[in-house]
Amino acid sequence: MKQGRYNALDTFRGLLLVNMAAYHALYDVVFIKGVPISWYTGPLGYIWQQGICWGFIFLSGFCFRFSRHPLRHGLAVLGAGILVSLVTILAMPSERILYGVLFLLGMAGLIQCGVWWLWNKLKLPPYPAWLGLVIFISLFFLTRGVPYGYLGFEGIRLLELPSWLYQSQWLAPAGLPGPGFWSSDYFPLIPWLFLYLSGYFLWRLVGHNPRIMEKLKPGFRPLAFLGRHSLLIYLAHQPVLMLVFMLV
Repeated sequence: MKQGRYNALDTFRGLLLVNMAAYHALYDVVFIKGVPISWYTGPLGYIWQQGICWGFIFLSGFCFRFSRHPLRHGLAVLGAGILVSLVTILAMPSERILYGVLFLLGMAGLIQCGVWWLWNKLKLPPYPAWLGLVIFISLFFLTRGVPYGYLGFEGIRLLELPSWLYQSQWLAPAGLPGPGFWSSDYFPLIPWLFLYLSGYFLWRLVGHNPRIMEKLKPGFRPLAFLGRHSLLIYLAHQPVLMLVFMLV
């Protein structure tokens, strides 16, 4: 493995990729092949799916500063997200993806680049990493229900939001989908940008501690390899799975 690379992070990303592929394989079994799997469509399957998503988004925020070209990376990921949307709209309209996870990660990276540039341009002082971490984790939990019309987390409805916020399809990327909006993979900026930023501020908290970061250098080579090629694997895995299930 390359010296200086945090292979534990690649390993964790690779583990998430394996879980993602397994989850999507079972999705095809259940919803394309019509094989009933009760635990998959129940709470356990939902927790599994959310764990994968949370892990990817949080880890992406943590790794933001590791990219040598974060602006280029953000544009590439956003472009991949737009490509996924176009392909699903044209080839699989019943499974179309609008504002999916790649859209989120690309936009989050670009927003972070813009804020980082502006902050440095204005020569604003840094604020405590622990405070940013607390603020953005709190915002994530508070706004988790915003795409569904309320402030709160996983059905705990603290405050119902007014219906006029949800009248325009143009606000769907922000987390305020209009009437009739649907997507088989929907990760709007609210609340998921806050989880991404929570990962970033965790890096701010520990990333300058050499003893902690040194512990992230070892990794498990096969999973680390997958983790280093996560975007390509993400784009390829579902077409490959669908082709396999069409042939069997």
